[in-house]
Amino acid sequence: MTKFVRNTSIAVAILFAWPFLVQNPAAQTPPAQTPAPQQPQLEKPAEAEPEAATPAAATPEAKKPDIPSTAKPATKVPVHTGEGKTVEEIIARVNNEIITKSELDKARAASEDNARAECASRCTPEQLQVAVEDAQKYALRDLIDQSLLAQRGKDMGVSVEADVVKQLDQIRIQNKLADMDELEKAVTAQGINWDDFKNNIRNRALTQLVIGREVGSHITITTEDSKKYYDEHKAEFVRPEQVSLAAIEIKTEGKTPAEVADQKKKADDIEKKLKDGEDFAELAKRRSDGATAQQGGYLGVYKRGELSKELEDTVFQMKKKQITGVIETKQGFLILEVIEHYTEGEQPYEVVQPEIMDKLYSQRMEPAMREYLKTLREQSYVVIKPGYQEMAGGGNSEIEEVSATPEEGKTKKPHKKYYLFGKTTGST
Repeated sequence: MTKFVRNTSIAVAILFAWPFLVQNPAAQTPPAQTPAPQQPQLEKPAEAEPEAATPAAATPEAKKPDIPSTAKPATKVPVHTGEGKTVEEIIARVNNEIITKSELDKARAASEDNARAECASRCTPEQLQVAVEDAQKYALRDLIDQSLLAQRGKDMGVSVEADVVKQLDQIRIQNKLADMDELEKAVTAQGINWDDFKNNIRNRALTQLVIGREVGSHITITTEDSKKYYDEHKAEFVRPEQVSLAAIEIKTEGKTPAEVADQKKKADDIEKKLKDGEDFAELAKRRSDGATAQQGGYLGVYKRGELSKELEDTVFQMKKKQITGVIETKQGFLILEVIEHYTEGEQPYEVVQPEIMDKLYSQRMEPAMREYLKTLREQSYVVIKPGYQEMAGGGNSEIEEVSATPEEGKTKKPHKKYYLFGKTTGST
């Protein structure tokens, strides 16, 4: 009997993006009842038509470093003014921390953006509207849950400083910055407070650790469980021929000939490291310029006809774990890995076992997380302002309106959205 322990970052995504499904790094196709994730439209090597420049590409904003968005947990209770005048509306208290109306507004706006990105061109207008409404409905609940989990991590006395340093360094490398001072300048240039930025990463790491220790470690998926599911749902695994792909992307758009030559050397160096046995996903996280770098370069699952002819002819001849050479495209250089190659027809159990394990884990994680968070709330002091209880998922009393002063120097600009190497179908 085998115990299956899944990466808790997926559980974090389930919590933070509820009720939407996270893009799973495992090689699998989505369940029939769930719309398939929008897949990147990979360009033809050397023959792709030039794309019209988007307004974003024509502005300096598009050239800013890719500073990732991190969900902001509740802030420390600020000092109140003595004038009886509300400067910042407080809508929830989570123990000794607060959530303000402006934080909720930002979370709701971000959740709407995420819902639209998830749907892209694959949803009807009606489905998009439902997705947006659901995302906004749960924004306050998710802010409270994040605060509870981060506080729990601090109470457990665990340290995630090594993870924080590692993640900051990955962001620095991805943005080609010389050192942490340069990263701090890039962050603050986008209107983001540097301490807040680091605290958000720290709280996310704490949350992941708490979920792994206190929820994920108690979820056991056995080989018998997955085999039973396979035997009872074989129709789910009858599929056309497909390949699951990951990519390392080296961009050359807007670069001088000398810079393009340097990027080609970078791609060749990565190809050599792969041939020497280095892990594709780890190299993608460290070296890829693509938006999927932090997912190990995972792109999705493709049927015949969904890729350019040149790429299709290449990857559909490859086997599981095989890697292409460096492919030149209009935007830069591309190296692809075939994570899995599904033959046409009923898939063998050995091929879909990881997918089944992931699915069963997700099915058990969601109710386990909800029960755990319910317990955290019962053990905590969570108060909600009247009119917000339904959005918050309940609270043990009502919050009293108080006055507060905004924190100086912590105004944040909306985070940019990032797209895959090669224009995604339906993107603007």
